Amino acid sequence: MLLMERAGEELADCVFDELPAILRGDELVVVNNTRVLPARLFGRRRGFRAEPAGKHSRDFLSAEIEVLLTRQLQPDLWEALVRPGRKMRVGEQVVFGSGELEAEVIGRGELGLRRLRFSAKSGIKQAIEQLGHTPLPPYITREDDVADRTDYQTIFARESGAVAAPTASLHFTPTVLAAMKARGAELCEITLHVGLGTFQPIHEENVEQHKMHSEAYEISAQAAEQIARARSAKRPVLAVGTTVVRALEDAAAKGVAENFGVRPGKAEAEIFIRPGHSFRVVDQLLTNFHLPKSSLLVLVAAFAGRERILRAYEHAVAHGYRFYSYGDCMLIR
Repeated sequence: MLLMERAGEELADCVFDELPAILRGDELVVVNNTRVLPARLFGRRRGFRAEPAGKHSRDFLSAEIEVLLTRQLQPDLWEALVRPGRKMRVGEQVVFGSGELEAEVIGRGELGLRRLRFSAKSGIKQAIEQLGHTPLPPYITREDDVADRTDYQTIFARESGAVAAPTASLHFTPTVLAAMKARGAELCEITLHVGLGTFQPIHEENVEQHKMHSEAYEISAQAAEQIARARSAKRPVLAVGTTVVRALEDAAAKGVAENFGVRPGKAEAEIFIRPGHSFRVVDQLLTNFHLPKSSLLVLVAAFAGRERILRAYEHAVAHGYRFYSYGDCMLIR
């Protein structure tokens, strides 16, 4: 773990187990309790073959179709990436497994997204859990296995709906969490279901023209009260991961001053945090190392300053820090 001061030049090489000792002791540590769905589905496109004259057509299953669920809109309606997408027009149907789960394309969206209406012999959620595959990051080229269903989850994972893990939380163990609480830190849970908004790369020359996909989040009344108390007492709010930052700052933008800017309830995070953003809630950030041309790197640069982040990343590369989802992390305070 790289320790970085938000204002200043100091960098320190640490290990994550030292986090409880590094903390001041009165932080409100906000984590994302989303749980990763087995969001990759493999099915067959349903086709129709005409029978001889006087008989009805009959259906058959043709080419394999891969579906990556990205965002749930209704209990039976999802946005998804479909491959190969060109074959899947509105009205097309996909059959998964032995017919336990079916989906119909009912609409098209931006960047190749489709809207799929699902039906299942039993429950849709149960069928997805049974037939789906863990959506491992694309740089992991092997097929997923049974162990990934637990390994690619954080110890806080409870609310099902994400298509990727909030990876900053993967570092936590029950031992570290217990030591952190023993120091006096308070834990606060919110939910943001990680989707395309987190990982969509920036293609525009002008960063301000980048359009973020929205991501669903929920802040409970209890969490909003915890945040309000911490802000009132001038205790540091430590966000574990960029997803927490996005949810809290979006909620603050939609909030009310008397509750210190955080509104409880469900909402869609549409905020794009970039340099110039005035942070209303988050004081400290624990985050992994992010890739160039990502909105995550832009968020971190907004939080700590572009030049400081570039210097920290140069240090990380020179000292062999690991990047990507299963990589190392940095604490910015």
